[in-house]
Amino acid sequence: MLFADLHDDDFNLIHAPIDDLEFAPGQTVVRIGETATSLYSVRSGMIKLVRNTIDGRQRIVRVLRAGDVIGLEALMSSAYEAEAVALTAARMCRLPLQVVQRLDRETPRLHQRLLERWHRSLKEADDWLAELNFGTARQRVAGLLLKMRSVEDPSTAHLFSREDMGAMLDLKLETVSRTLNAFVRESLIEPMDRVGRSYRIVDTQRLASPKD
Repeated sequence: MLFADLHDDDFNLIHAPIDDLEFAPGQTVVRIGETATSLYSVRSGMIKLVRNTIDGRQRIVRVLRAGDVIGLEALMSSAYEAEAVALTAARMCRLPLQVVQRLDRETPRLHQRLLERWHRSLKEADDWLAELNFGTARQRVAGLLLKMRSVEDPSTAHLFSREDMGAMLDLKLETVSRTLNAFVRESLIEPMDRVGRSYRIVDTQRLASPKD
């Protein structure tokens, strides 16, 4: 998807292998501070980006899905600035940095596309932090449900563990569970599986403005 704008001649510039990788839930893709050697284009699944706070806690700053790119900071820095961990089973392409740098020099279309991705990533990261870390617990959990709606079917939302949700929303695990259960009782959402990872959004309007 990252190379959608390239022409056939552009691909003649690629001499290093582009690997198709699979990651199991909980498996680390890249670590904070690790030497950046590749970009990763997500093909399927969900990846969490984790950073450490000043007091030593880990905070999830964003969730990546199909079409997103891990490690764009490698174009400007020698190390990865966030830890990327698979939330679900995930598939992605690993693009050696040398390939991207060569295409960046010789193919202006890729350079523009990377800049657009970089800008979008920064904006989305800011939006995640701004929208999901303020307000009541109900507002935060409701906001996450709406953000995690499926592109293919916006009436469904696919989540992850309560621990990860708490780390993202700066809420306790118990608070996240109570809030989701309350939304189910109030018929705002309904579970689609037994483990509470997928929900059907029954009332989008009420969920967008949840009352305390």
